[in-house]
Amino acid sequence: MLSNGTDWGDEVKNAVDYKALDFQLGWRKISNSKFNYLYRYPTLGIGFNTTIPYYSEIGRPQALYGFMEIPFSISGQNNRVSFGYFMQLGIGFNLKPYDPAVNPNNQYIGSKVNCYIQMGVNSTVRISERIDFQASLGLKHYSNGATKRPNAGINLFPLNMGLNVKLGDIKPIPTEAPVIEEKGLRTFWNIALYTGMKNYEIGDPAYFRGGLGLNYLFEPTYKYRFGLGLDFFWAQGMEKRFPEGDFSFKDQTSLAVVGSWEWQLTERLYVPIGLGAYLYRNELNQEITWFYERIGARYRFDNNMFAGMQIKAHKAKADFFEFTFGYTIPGKR
Repeated sequence: MLSNGTDWGDEVKNAVDYKALDFQLGWRKISNSKFNYLYRYPTLGIGFNTTIPYYSEIGRPQALYGFMEIPFSISGQNNRVSFGYFMQLGIGFNLKPYDPAVNPNNQYIGSKVNCYIQMGVNSTVRISERIDFQASLGLKHYSNGATKRPNAGINLFPLNMGLNVKLGDIKPIPTEAPVIEEKGLRTFWNIALYTGMKNYEIGDPAYFRGGLGLNYLFEPTYKYRFGLGLDFFWAQGMEKRFPEGDFSFKDQTSLAVVGSWEWQLTERLYVPIGLGAYLYRNELNQEITWFYERIGARYRFDNNMFAGMQIKAHKAKADFFEFTFGYTIPGKR
C-alpha cells in the first residue's frame, strides 16, 4: 500500500500488510476479425478479488470487475514466454471508511462502496498446453470520486502471481492477417450529458454535479479518434453551502475547452481521455486548477447512443464521477 506522505497516511500504510486472492474467467477473442487482429487477439473477462485478512483500518477490500488483457505481439504468443498489458474496471466494496470516532486515521476513503481500477503489465510462461504461469505488476486504486469525503484514495502497488488454466477446446491463434478495408478519414459529433454527485466537506451532504459536452472528432485510424470541444458544468447547492453568499448563475457554472481522444478497443467499447482548460471556473466549487483530466470507459450502441462512466479530476485529485449518456452524429465517409 502506498502512503500519501502524511502522518496518518503513514500510520495506515504501515498497519496494512496487503495480501489478496484474485479469480478471473476470461474468453480469448481469436476469430480473425479486424479489432481482434489490431489488438493481437486479446482476452476479455470478469474477475473477483478479495483481501485475505481483515484490517481494522481499511476493512477487507473486495472488487468485482471486467478486464481486458492485450498481448504486446501476435508472434510472441507462440513463444514459451510472452508479455502484455491489462486493464481492470469495476466496483470495490467491503471497505471500512473514515469515521471521526472509531476510524479517524483512515482518511484515504470515506465510503464502503467505491470505484475499482487496476492497470499494469504481465509476463506469461507456458508450462503445458493447458497451464500457464503468470506474473503481473501494476497500480490498483479504490476511490469514490469525491461523492463522500475524505477521499484521498487507496493506492496499492501489487505483485500478482498465479496460474491460467485453459478450458474447453484449444484453438490456434490465426497466422494470417484478416482483410482490412482501407481506412478513410471520418468525422463525428459527440453530444454528452454528464451526471454525478459531489461531497465538498466531510460531514456535509452530497450535491448534484453535472454538465454538457460537445465534441468534434476525427477518426484517421480504426483504433482512435481525436478532436476538440466544449464542456459546460453546473454545481448544485451553492446557496446551502454558503448561505451568507449572493451567487449568480455563472457562479454555479464553469466552461472549458477540451481536447478529446477516444481509444477504440472494439467496435462498441472505447476509452475516452480528455484534457480541458477552463475559460472560467469557480474555486468555491473546488475547481482548484485551470485545467482538468478525464478518463473512463464507454459503450456505443447500434443506434449511435452511448453510455459510460469516467472520472474528472484536477491534477489527479477527483472532482466527480461522470455517469455519461450521449449521442454520436457520424459525418460523411
